[in-house]
Amino acid sequence: MDSLEPLRVFLHLADTLNFGRTSVERHLSPATLTRTVQRLEAQVGQRLLDRGPRGVALTDDGRRFTEYARQALALWEQYRQQGPESASLSGTLRIFSSVTAGQAILPDLLAPFRRAHPQVRLELQTGDAAGAIGRLDEGAVDVTVAALPTRVPEHLASAPVTDTPLVCVVAKTARSQRAAARTGDWTAVPFVLPRGGLARDAARRWFHRQRLDPAIAAEVDGHEALLTLVSLGVGAGIVPRLVLDTSAAKARLTVIPTDPPIGTFVIGLCARRTDLRRPILSALWASVANTRP
Repeated sequence: MDSLEPLRVFLHLADTLNFGRTSVERHLSPATLTRTVQRLEAQVGQRLLDRGPRGVALTDDGRRFTEYARQALALWEQYRQQGPESASLSGTLRIFSSVTAGQAILPDLLAPFRRAHPQVRLELQTGDAAGAIGRLDEGAVDVTVAALPTRVPEHLASAPVTDTPLVCVVAKTARSQRAAARTGDWTAVPFVLPRGGLARDAARRWFHRQRLDPAIAAEVDGHEALLTLVSLGVGAGIVPRLVLDTSAAKARLTVIPTDPPIGTFVIGLCARRTDLRRPILSALWASVANTRP
């Protein structure tokens, strides 16, 4: 690891509070991760994390060290990125993307930027789109690629890339659900819903327009888990069309036409406005603006 990598590892662990997840996502063995934390604690002279029966928690010193680590990495990146020629950009760009956006959008979106700035190191984290804004607010990433909220917070900047309609799906094997949905008898159809996020909000608004108080068969984290349960006949689900089109479960699902339509997601980039002054973020924003249709 380079001299700053332990700080990046610690910040990831401070975000997840899960040694197993950080070990997997940072590509470290559990023993290496433990030694990294122990070395940092030895250098700081304080315990940074508490590990107990209820899980992992930051100590007061750990929270202070988290802020130091974020500031230290940000200052280093600013130093590395200072230079008169955009072609000489170097440093790290930390990206959070929903799984679907990572597969369907990011390769084409980032290709021009990658060609123009090959020395920039890309770090990609994927997960539930519902957590995208939170990752920015925590300083865990520099930019997100996911569905944008209708009202983007004022301290954030956004750049739309594409849009995708929300669709209602049921399992092809769930004949009674499919028949009831096609006739508009939604009271006979249970639903699988996300626990939160924009898709849950869109579903709630659609239910309200339908004057429907649906039976909730299950609540899940992430569209992929939702489609898995729907494909098993647990209930109907509401997902972005882009998610359905890239899902391995697509062949086992049927789209049910809805009137009125459920809504549309705008997929785009989001970053802190103050960060757009940084050369790497500025170059990425310009690259995306030039590639959008």
